[in-house]
Amino acid sequence: MAFTIRSAGERDLTAVAHLHVRSRAAAYAGFVPAAALEAVPAASMVDYWTERWRYERDTHQMTVATEGGDVVGFTYLGPDEQPDTGILHAIHVAPDAQGRGLGGALMADALDKLAACGWHHAVLWVLADNTHARGFYERGGWTPDGSQRDDYIGPARVQQVRYAKAL
Repeated sequence: MAFTIRSAGERDLTAVAHLHVRSRAAAYAGFVPAAALEAVPAASMVDYWTERWRYERDTHQMTVATEGGDVVGFTYLGPDEQPDTGILHAIHVAPDAQGRGLGGALMADALDKLAACGWHHAVLWVLADNTHARGFYERGGWTPDGSQRDDYIGPARVQQVRYAKAL
């Protein structure tokens, strides 16, 4: 079945939140404790995306990939605090939709949108231990820029590294 990529709307936020929870559970298994992932249930993620959408929809863009009417991937991007730079806040693909080119198509779409905003640079943050995602970004021409930060998933502290790419 073919997927479609389109701009997201408020009606998509619940599906995005549920996908986000499933995607993180699959992608972070083995290096983020299951209890930490379970500490952020889908209902909390719905609240998170609803609130974030409310405050950022004028400056940020969410895109969804759908297949058979179901949301199977999404991206979220907007301005970074660095001048002339956009940030890819999120790119997630449903675990059962991986390996079919969806991630690459979402990334290409996100890069086009970042460039269309007039930014000349893009950044993203990724969990340091997420070697699968890091490999995906590196194959796409992203490079670590040396910046690191700590963040939390539920109660678990995780280290992130920043990747950059010229647009």
